[in-house]
Amino acid sequence: MATSDQLLVVIDPLARHTDSESVRIAKDVLSAGAASTKVCLPQGPEEFARALERRGSRRPVVVGDDRALLRAVSLLHRQRELAACALSLVPVGGAGVLARSLGVPTGTVAAARAALDGAERWLDLLVDDSDGVVLGAVGIPSIPSIPAALTVTEGEGSASPGDSAASTASGGSAGSGVPSSWLRTCQSFVRTLATRPPRLASPAAPEPSRLRVEVDGVTLVDLDQPVEAVSVAPNGGGATVEVRPVPAGAEAEPLRAVGHRVTVSGPTFRYRADSVVTGPVRTRTWTVREGAWGLTLPG
Repeated sequence: MATSDQLLVVIDPLARHTDSESVRIAKDVLSAGAASTKVCLPQGPEEFARALERRGSRRPVVVGDDRALLRAVSLLHRQRELAACALSLVPVGGAGVLARSLGVPTGTVAAARAALDGAERWLDLLVDDSDGVVLGAVGIPSIPSIPAALTVTEGEGSASPGDSAASTASGGSAGSGVPSSWLRTCQSFVRTLATRPPRLASPAAPEPSRLRVEVDGVTLVDLDQPVEAVSVAPNGGGATVEVRPVPAGAEAEPLRAVGHRVTVSGPTFRYRADSVVTGPVRTRTWTVREGAWGLTLPG
């Protein structure tokens, strides 16, 4: 069962702006089920941090999306207070991919009830050499979320504003004695001015990377072997590492290893840690901390 009936409910600003009704439901359920509830409505990161710092003996419940949970864990990690209390999350304001992978219910009422009556689960954490934390997984390279370029495609064989304008010009001048060759020239000119609206190009597939991946000091793949992707995730007291080499002829099997310390180095690269893209960096080391943080989940 949850260790404290005194709750500090911290409501992320994005959750309030995107889904105020779910926020209201979460507050009602938590207030009705706890002996004492203090609700904080921070306006930004600094107020969010102060609310957690001043929680006292209250158990923090974050109402927000995956990034709000990550922010709370990061703050408590920097304060070296992660082991002092277990967090609860009521997902509001986002897709909640990380929350679902951790076992948090997606429904507002179910998540609020889990915060009240659930059990504390102590989970592994990845901590990097810049004191950043990863709850879910690291992905290299990070897939671009915004297309790199716009392309303008001109319509061929379909009606466009230019076709209509040219047809009107042609039809309106049919009996005016204007030479047809001149009309065809005008029609062609109008078509060059009338194009379809800009269309987003599909993001290009990431280029192969040349990276050195070391697990507990042992090289899993070196710079001479280009790779398509690398993933690192905490799992069962260690870090599960998977490297997908670029196929040379037959399709290459992924390389896998489990360890406590993972270092990736090479030319500059970006990586996605949970929902945050970081970089470019030349080297990064992640270390597993077993059972480092607590999350209240359904019993």
